Amino acid sequence: MAKVLTLSLNPALDLAIRLQELTPGAVNRTESTRLDPAGKGVNVARVLVALDHEVTVSGFLGAANDAAFRRAFADLGVEDAFLRVPGETRINAKISEQDGRVTDINGPGMHIDREAFRRLVDDIDDRVADPARRPDAVVIAGSLPPGVSPEDLASLIRHLRKQRLPVWVDTSGPALAAAIAIQPEECKPNAIKPNELELAAWAGETLNNDAAWLRAAQRLHDSGIEEAMISAGGDGVLWVSRRGIWLAMPPRVSVVSTVGAGDTLLAAMLHGVLGDLPAEQALRLATALSAESVRHVGVGDPQAVDVDHLQQQTRVRHLNGADAKEARQ
Repeated sequence: MAKVLTLSLNPALDLAIRLQELTPGAVNRTESTRLDPAGKGVNVARVLVALDHEVTVSGFLGAANDAAFRRAFADLGVEDAFLRVPGETRINAKISEQDGRVTDINGPGMHIDREAFRRLVDDIDDRVADPARRPDAVVIAGSLPPGVSPEDLASLIRHLRKQRLPVWVDTSGPALAAAIAIQPEECKPNAIKPNELELAAWAGETLNNDAAWLRAAQRLHDSGIEEAMISAGGDGVLWVSRRGIWLAMPPRVSVVSTVGAGDTLLAAMLHGVLGDLPAEQALRLATALSAESVRHVGVGDPQAVDVDHLQQQTRVRHLNGADAKEARQ
């Protein structure tokens, strides 16, 4: 399959806590806890490996506590190209309750200085210049660490696009705005995957109806983003691209944790695009795998015994530019 480089500029050790109901200010008893090497780029890598792609993971890791990451990367079978910097990788707490509510408590991450950022770009350039290691696509996912600005992210994306590399981006806030605003247009990211809240923040309007949802997604595509993918959890996935406007409604499943669902969606969509799958097939698989992921802690499992059944239960429609309201009913 394809070679993919995932960049996690601000990874984390995720402390996943499962409990019946969170009561602030009181002693809470957990049902389960687990500590996993994570970060959105790492989560994307897990799904891509499960879909038989050759994956290299990179970004910044704290040298003081990288053992869990080293073990995880070896178990996954990915190439570890992370740049080690002084300090400890942050720990993020993700608290999942029985009703599906998730509370994230995220640290800011390590400070990354200019020299470290330059070294990362040099490492990527060396890889791109080597025909045996050049990736078929680059995924940049997650937040930015202190010391790395939205302008730095935009500069990195522009640099990669000038080297004719497809770049898929999943971030939020000022970093997302900077990525979308890149000029010239041919240097913009190939794909962006905001959720509804992130899209609304960029669009500057409340997406409180289907027409507004579709209008904002179309604006994102018209700005020069080839693959505009909007995830809205159980309310569906909207995909606006050169293939037209597609809407997928996921199957109904019991929600345990939504952490990793968006990363699963992006990875599976990249899989479909790289494999040149028909649009309906690509979106159906990605939406079904994202639904599979919320049934448990972690990313979606393409080898789950009922993946085919989940795909059969996923409704996909080509909207032909029409209002999305009828399709979402």
